[in-house]
Amino acid sequence: MRVLAVTLSVLAVATACSRADRSDSSAPAASTGGTPATEVRLGYFPNVTHASALIGLDKGYFTQELGAGTKITPTKFNAGPDEVSALLGGSLDIGFIGSGPAINAFAKSDGNTVRLISGATSGGAQLVVKPEINTPQDLQGKLVADPQAGNTQDVALKKWIADQKLTGVNIQNSDNSVTLDQFRKNAIAGAWLPEPWSSRLVADAGAKVLVDEKSLWPDGRFPTTVIVVRTQFLNEHPQTVQAVLKAVLDANNLAASDPNEAKAAVNRQLKSLTGSALSQAVLDRSFANIELTTDPLASRFPQLAQDQVTAGIAKSAPKLNGFFDLTPLNAVLTAAGKPTVSAAGLDQK
Repeated sequence: MRVLAVTLSVLAVATACSRADRSDSSAPAASTGGTPATEVRLGYFPNVTHASALIGLDKGYFTQELGAGTKITPTKFNAGPDEVSALLGGSLDIGFIGSGPAINAFAKSDGNTVRLISGATSGGAQLVVKPEINTPQDLQGKLVADPQAGNTQDVALKKWIADQKLTGVNIQNSDNSVTLDQFRKNAIAGAWLPEPWSSRLVADAGAKVLVDEKSLWPDGRFPTTVIVVRTQFLNEHPQTVQAVLKAVLDANNLAASDPNEAKAAVNRQLKSLTGSALSQAVLDRSFANIELTTDPLASRFPQLAQDQVTAGIAKSAPKLNGFFDLTPLNAVLTAAGKPTVSAAGLDQK
């Protein structure tokens, strides 16, 4: 099941800036080694949880920041595992991706092939259910959907079920559009979905929120979407990586200064990619549920790794030492006069 998500508010973005973790070290200087790439193959999902990618493409920010000598080649993915395969196979350079698949990409390559270089979106995932479902226990014996086995929402759902000590909940992995259709047909009792799909079930199919994933995290903040890069690409083209991150910051700045245009840009891209736009009600609700932020919320990742064990996805929590390289991002943030962000020690081997 894929994630099509949309959510943000000016207040959320402003709050993100004020709460971003400061780096304990001095701000790094811009990278001067390597050479500009002739092409950047950029992966993303047609979801509003990938709003900064959609805005950047719609407004031409990536092309503008990269310059005439570097071509941007966007590649749409519908599932994290497919994007992980592209990254590990060398057919993708930089990707917007869920935190769960990002961890898996790092673990599968023994910590060698990818680095996490920025956050993208916090929040924007909910367990939405039929109106008659009032407690976790009401889901016993029921069928609940999520996008794909092992994806970010699948881990969150299975971990929550384990925490609630529920033993009779059946889980179905299906495409988001299929989930919406099945919910309307009363074939499933609920679904753990990212935006805009949780909002679509609420606004278009009469669902209600049983669990907002924000309620499960400190300050209501958790990394739904992050940005990763192939390590080789980062080492060879650090200036190009910084240019991509500048475009992401441009997109976030637009969302903060002109949220209506940011929403319109996302909706234009979604219509182009999927053939249909979101209703204004779904678009507004989705944006209200997410926060666009370059802060990857690194301190959450050890828990996310452990959650994979609780969810039965992994036998042991993946080691994350050396997963983060926020040097390019912090150079961009410093140049823009913004606070740098912390890797919470996960940039160290």
